[in-house]
Amino acid sequence: MKRLAHVLLGLLLVFGLTLTGFVALNWAPDRPLDELKARWAPPPSQFVDIAGLSVHLRDQGWRDDPEPLLLLHGTSASLHTWEGWVAELAKQRRVISLDLPGFGLTGPFADGDYRVQRYTDFLLAVLEHLQVERVVLVGNSFGGQLAWRFALAHPERSARLVLVDAAGYPRNAESVPIGFRLAGIPALAPVMSRVLPRSMIESSLRNVYGDPDKVDDELVERYYQLTLREGNRQALRQRFVQAPSGELHQRIGELRLPTLIIWGGRDRLIPPDNAERFAADIAGSQLVLFDDLGHVPQEEDPQRSVAALNHFLAR
Repeated sequence: MKRLAHVLLGLLLVFGLTLTGFVALNWAPDRPLDELKARWAPPPSQFVDIAGLSVHLRDQGWRDDPEPLLLLHGTSASLHTWEGWVAELAKQRRVISLDLPGFGLTGPFADGDYRVQRYTDFLLAVLEHLQVERVVLVGNSFGGQLAWRFALAHPERSARLVLVDAAGYPRNAESVPIGFRLAGIPALAPVMSRVLPRSMIESSLRNVYGDPDKVDDELVERYYQLTLREGNRQALRQRFVQAPSGELHQRIGELRLPTLIIWGGRDRLIPPDNAERFAADIAGSQLVLFDDLGHVPQEEDPQRSVAALNHFLAR
């Protein structure tokens, strides 16, 4: 019995030392905004006061465009995910991209309200501030959910809709990135607010790419550093609770605007059968499937995916 006690004590000691080492190696407290701005917000980035937030925003291209494109990124991403598209689109269109509240450099809502309706109200405030009457709504993943929800709430402000691996229907993921899984466990909140293994960010990115080998160090570093922006990790946990996938999906069939659906055939987070549901529910919509791409086709292969968008805009 005494020997067993010694063994158990030894195991506990090893576990404690291992845990301490893990925490020490992956200790990652929040980083202040000013520390991140220099690298991730060079021109044409600007910070605009909207709805009580200092919003990280880029407004590029043809200023007289009557129907600018509004690009909305997905969970834990930022406006940088659209850079490949913007380089092409801004040659002929006005293109507005921004970091949604709780992500990137914009930071969290002060009152902790992350319901989709709150984001919809925020997007309307953005358009009012920029004096834009109608937009082409373009959204990836969670940003796609915001795009179609905004189009339902404000059809008079919505010219066209582009859904890129968009959320909308009840979740049927084949594989969820480890970062999302851990963020959804309330008991881990105290640890996850101070510890962030960079390897976890890399694993999550490789999980959502059709070709994981396209995930390079620069991409991982961007997602990693912007996740550490003050308040973002807490906001992510709240958003998972307050903005569930599938909310109001019964109304998707009410959409009555020209719609393009772009999807990666290797998307395991929101599989391609969701694209088929959008296409069936939205009358007259067009579906373009890229068999070899994953959850973020605009980032994984911007040249090929933006060509589909340009064809749609030219119709």
